[in-house]
Amino acid sequence: MRIMPTMLLISILGLFGCFKGVRSSSADATTPAQPFHELTAVDIHGQPFAFAQLKGHKVMVVNTASECGYTPQYQQLQELYEAYGEKGLVIIGFPCNQFGGQEPGSAEQIESFCQKNYGVTFPLMEKVEVKGDGQHPVYAWLTRKSANGSMDSQVKWNFHKYLIDEEGRLVMSLESGVSPLDERVLAWLDGR
Repeated sequence: MRIMPTMLLISILGLFGCFKGVRSSSADATTPAQPFHELTAVDIHGQPFAFAQLKGHKVMVVNTASECGYTPQYQQLQELYEAYGEKGLVIIGFPCNQFGGQEPGSAEQIESFCQKNYGVTFPLMEKVEVKGDGQHPVYAWLTRKSANGSMDSQVKWNFHKYLIDEEGRLVMSLESGVSPLDERVLAWLDGR
């Protein structure tokens, strides 16, 4: 069967359009699949927490645990929140029991522990999974470049920290051993 020139041209243009679409989607790999400010969670009191309220704020998201060697970072997180909260920093703690079973408590126990021992006043969310099949959508966004448009990462232990700018862009991932008061965090907060 002989293809007419016009039909051949239409077929080629159609094929080019398909390739163009593929090229364009890979070129847009830096555009988040879902904006950070469209995410939601449930706070430690069982109330919805819309990330839309975080627009215009620098945000640190950290997975927390009450019985971890890094638990004293709660104090540093609170210090950071007190120093920069009025300047627009929001710290969000996500309790997680996936690493060594170091957050076994109920929501009430977790909140009481944090307030009694570290005076925590920054928002705490309900206990979540930060990896695996039950991964919370916020952590799916934080750990996948295809979702956040910035980087892939893996939460390896408690107190892994993520920094998100005022526009909802993921700018930094800091492993557990990095202090919340690390110079990189302070430089980012101070705009240096």
